[in-house]
Amino acid sequence: MIQFLKESTFAVNEVFNKSLELLKKHYFSVAGLCFLLFVTSGLSNYLATSISDFNVVLSGFMAFFFMVMYFGLNMTLFKYILSLIDGNHDKKLIQCIPSSKELVYFFGAMLSIMVLSIMLLMLLGAVSLPFLYLFENGENRVELMSKFTMFVVFVAAILTFLLIIRVAFYPFFIIDKHAGTFKSLRFSFALTKGNVFKLLLILAVFAFFQLLQMYFNFLEYYIIFIILNLVSSFLVVPLACIVVSVAYRSMMADYHGGEDPKILKNIF
Repeated sequence: MIQFLKESTFAVNEVFNKSLELLKKHYFSVAGLCFLLFVTSGLSNYLATSISDFNVVLSGFMAFFFMVMYFGLNMTLFKYILSLIDGNHDKKLIQCIPSSKELVYFFGAMLSIMVLSIMLLMLLGAVSLPFLYLFENGENRVELMSKFTMFVVFVAAILTFLLIIRVAFYPFFIIDKHAGTFKSLRFSFALTKGNVFKLLLILAVFAFFQLLQMYFNFLEYYIIFIILNLVSSFLVVPLACIVVSVAYRSMMADYHGGEDPKILKNIF
């Protein structure tokens, strides 16, 4: 177990070191795309709120338009970073814009993940339902049922979180391997098999920084919060995008899941 932790930590360190080197060389291009994502997100929220009082249909259309634009920019960013990792520095940004088919695959996979999450919650609820009848009638029955329900929701949240980690790399397979909706999800399951702990370590680094921001905001140390927010916007977010892309390339170097992986064979 100790050896496994050492190997995982070393692999994560390699990913971060390579990502930092890449960020140093191409900071302005990557940070510029991240800034566009920030502007798109902020503008969509502002317009959706402003137009909703004027026209609900138009507000819905604008929300959809900016959602497509936001995720399109996101895929452009990842495709551009992958080209940098591969040493293709001459690739123009316009060549990294996803096609309409790739966007359809992306949103199809996103919808599939939502359906899978709902099905997982329903399945867990159906399995847990008989246990509710084990509680005897009494004063504490309602309280016990409430606690048991909260426990089930907590377990469902953990399982959903693990599901999202397992399928998180589907956009890369769409833009890099031109995989379809369901094939990209199967590829992500196969790729992350045996790599969940490493991904959790990577996630923990960025989650710690976010918790630090929330902590100082809660204490009303607004100057420190603003400084951390600026660092997050101009350094942490660009680094996170590169780290995820480098992790994908690193895992693909050791990938042995085949060209048509099956989900059931790659769950554990």
